[in-house]
Amino acid sequence: MSKELQNRQIADFALRASFEDIGKANTDQLKKHLLDSFGSLVHSTTKPAIHKLVKQLSFLSEQGNCTVPILEGLSYDRAAQLYTALIRYPDFMDNFMGKEATCHPSDNIGSLLAASQLKPISGKEFLTALAVAYQLQCRLVEEIPVMKEGIDHTLLLGYSLTAGIAKLAGLNKEQAAHALSISGTSISPMVTSRASYTYEWKGFASSLEALNCMNMVLLAQQGMTGPIALFEGPKGFDEIFGMKLDYDWNKENFELIKKCVLKRFNAEVHAQATLEAALELKQQHNFSVDDIEKIDITTFLTAYHIIGSGAYGNRKIVKTKEQADHSLFYLTAVLLLDGDIYPEQFETARIEGEDVQQLLQKIFVHTSFPLHKPVVVAGILDPYTESYPDKMKTKVEIKLKNGETLSRKKEDYYGFFTRPFSWEYTIEKFKRLTGDVIPDNVKDQIIQTVQNLEDERDMLPLIKLLSDQTVFASAKK
Repeated sequence: MSKELQNRQIADFALRASFEDIGKANTDQLKKHLLDSFGSLVHSTTKPAIHKLVKQLSFLSEQGNCTVPILEGLSYDRAAQLYTALIRYPDFMDNFMGKEATCHPSDNIGSLLAASQLKPISGKEFLTALAVAYQLQCRLVEEIPVMKEGIDHTLLLGYSLTAGIAKLAGLNKEQAAHALSISGTSISPMVTSRASYTYEWKGFASSLEALNCMNMVLLAQQGMTGPIALFEGPKGFDEIFGMKLDYDWNKENFELIKKCVLKRFNAEVHAQATLEAALELKQQHNFSVDDIEKIDITTFLTAYHIIGSGAYGNRKIVKTKEQADHSLFYLTAVLLLDGDIYPEQFETARIEGEDVQQLLQKIFVHTSFPLHKPVVVAGILDPYTESYPDKMKTKVEIKLKNGETLSRKKEDYYGFFTRPFSWEYTIEKFKRLTGDVIPDNVKDQIIQTVQNLEDERDMLPLIKLLSDQTVFASAKK
C-alpha cells in the first residue's frame, strides 16, 4: 500500500484536531499570543503605512460582509488581508525559531478572524484552528527551512493559513488537500524583502498571502482541484528546492506551541537577549552614553546575518522604521539612550536623531568563531551558534572612555520560552500599545473575552470589539 500524500496527511491533521487535543498550557499560551497580537492590531490603525493599504482597499470597493477596523466592511479575502497587516505592521508580534529558519505564527490570526465570519464560530473552534495553524507553520519551518534557499518563510505560512481557514470554513479532507496544493504551488515569495535596505513591504507581505489563501480555500470548497502531489510529484517541492518533506502527520501533536516566543522589546527577535543584557548593564552601572568609547556584541550566526550586517546586508545605514527594527546597531543605541524600545523609537525624528546615529557607529557585532561558511562547520565550532535556537547566547561588552569595560552574558530573555510572559505583563503590553486609541472599558472587555475565549459561543462579539467604528472613528482622519 502506497504512503498517503503529504497534502492529504496535513489536511487530515488539521480537520481531525479537537480543542481537547491542545491541552490547557497550550491554550493559555495561545490566548496570551492572541492578546499580544490584538495590541499591535489596535495600535496599527493610526499608522500612515497601514492607510496606504486602506486607501487601496477603499478604491477597490469598500463593501462586503466582514466587520473590520477603520472601514465599514470588506469581503472575506480583503478582511483577511487588512487584519493580517494590522497585526504584522509594528513587528512586535511573536516568533518561532527553528535551527535554520524562523517565522511569525501570529500571521495566521488575521485570516482566522475573517474566516470566523463565514459562519458562526465558537471560541473553542477558533482556538483549535489557531493551534493547528501555529503547529503546522512551526513544524514546516523545522522540516523544510526554505529561508536558507532564499525563499521567504511566508511560503510556509501559506500552508498554515490554508489549513486553519479550511478548518473553520468546513472543508472536507479532499477539498482541504487541494486547497493546500493550490496554495503551495502559487506562492513563492523571496527573502529579499527582509534584506538590507529594508522597505515597508516586509510588514505587508504576509497580508497578501492571507488574501490569496482565503481565495484559494473558497475555490477549493467549490471543487477547484490542485496539484495534489505537490511535495512528491515531478517538478514538485523536492525536485525544485531540494528539500524532501517526509513527515508522519499521523503522529503530530501540538508540542511546538510551547516553543513560540513573545517580544519584550519592539525589535527583531534575535536582538532580544542582547538588548536585555545592554539594558541591565545600563541599569546596574548607571553610566552616561557620552562615556561610551566602544560597544562589542558577540552573538550567534543567525543574529549576525539578519541584524548584524552579515548576509542580509549593511545594518548601520538606518533611515526608516523597517531598517531600524532590523538593525542591532540602532536597536542597542536607542535602548541605551531611551531605556526602552516601543513604536515611538521608530518615528522618523527619533531615527534621524544625532545622538542615536552617532552612538550606533560605535557598536560592532561579531560571532565568536571567525569563519561563517560552511554553515554546518560554523554551527559546530561556534558555541553561540551551536546552542541556537534552544538558547540565544550573547555577550555585550561596553568599553568606557575611562578604560573600564563592562560585560554581561545572556542565554535567553523575558518572553523567551524559558521565561515566558505572565498574564500581568501581557496585559500591560496590550494596554501600552493600545494607548488612547481605544477607551479603557473596551480594553478591559477585550482582555476578559480573550482570557475566557473557550467559553465564548460566537467570535462575533470579540470581532466587533476589535472593529467598533465609533471607537476607530479617529483612525479614519
